[in-house]
Amino acid sequence: MAFSRVFSDPPSKSIFKTFAVMLLSILASLYFLHCLTDRCGTCIPTERRDTGPVEEFYASKLKDFGSLRRKRLFQKWTSTRPQVMRNNRLIHRLGSVSEEDLPEIKADKHIFQANVQLSDSLDVDLEMGGSYFDTGKLSSLGEGSKKLPQAIIIGVKKGGTRALLEFLRVHPDIRAVGAEPHFFDRNYDNGLDWYRDLMPKTLEGQITMEKTPSYFVTREAPARINALSRDTKLIVVVRDPVTRAISDYTQTLSKKPDIPTFESLTFKNRTTGLIDTSWSAIQIGIYAKHLDNWLQFFPMSQILFVSGERLISDPAGELGRVQDFLGLKRIITDKHFYFNQTKGFPCLKKAEGSSKPHCLGKTKGRTHPNIDPEVVQRLRDFYRPFNMKFYQMTGRKFGWDD
Repeated sequence: MAFSRVFSDPPSKSIFKTFAVMLLSILASLYFLHCLTDRCGTCIPTERRDTGPVEEFYASKLKDFGSLRRKRLFQKWTSTRPQVMRNNRLIHRLGSVSEEDLPEIKADKHIFQANVQLSDSLDVDLEMGGSYFDTGKLSSLGEGSKKLPQAIIIGVKKGGTRALLEFLRVHPDIRAVGAEPHFFDRNYDNGLDWYRDLMPKTLEGQITMEKTPSYFVTREAPARINALSRDTKLIVVVRDPVTRAISDYTQTLSKKPDIPTFESLTFKNRTTGLIDTSWSAIQIGIYAKHLDNWLQFFPMSQILFVSGERLISDPAGELGRVQDFLGLKRIITDKHFYFNQTKGFPCLKKAEGSSKPHCLGKTKGRTHPNIDPEVVQRLRDFYRPFNMKFYQMTGRKFGWDD
């Protein structure tokens, strides 16, 4: 009777509830462990956040990263997008991400390349202080290849060529070799393979550049560059020839303190006032004469003349002309520069590959020696007719004789 009563009573509902809770707890624990082992990419819901094209692009490539550590580093960076991307500029090259890179990514506004070869192409617009620019197609993102230059800064010495090159290197679509190759004047016999090997690697759509100011006054250079490519774009930074000559002398004086005075080198005969045009400091400034030689091989439409004076007073304006000439979007603007009162010329707020402001080295902006005003005036009189011809040839008045 007692036995039958035990089995006739229904089991307690609390026992079933307890069993169900325990079972669900076990299943939830297993599911959670399953997620922690990175076998489930969507098991833990996260707050949805609006993403831009860059994050979406990289998110699709996370599976190609070599380790979970790099995934987490990348996620740490992308989670800071609102403050990082607001004033960001798109940079053409991508590199490996490491913990040490994260501060530089935020400061330099660089986007680094994953350790995988990407065969996709990317078209994005990124915000930069309220303005937008197009990156173009970045096909087969990788290390790129070395190409012969499509644009060359050919002159002139002490005109501002180094400043122009450093400013242009901020542009994501310009890659330039730092040292002067001197291929078309001193090293031509080394051959094109030697020349090409000096160039940085570029991606599709990027321009390879170099600068060697002595090309402008080298008689053989125009024919040699023309033989390389008739489509090469040429840039010449010109400056008041009198000021340029004094700057040239100042540079030589810093290396050879025992050279004769500027005044004695200027004249063949001080009494007659005959200018010594064989002295390179004087000869370089006869721009019209050198331009005649270049126009035998290149049309004026392929030569851009940049004002060395305006490169100091209005760097963004001159850089705008250069970017237009090269067929590039105007990315380098006033926002990239600040004026250094000590040196007396503009500097970059952030140079290529650095998070710090950058000015040209100590060799730039040297104090000029005092030159006899009579000698300066004699030189201005000498250069005036050549300047007038140069203005006519270029269609631009540089104001050196005002």
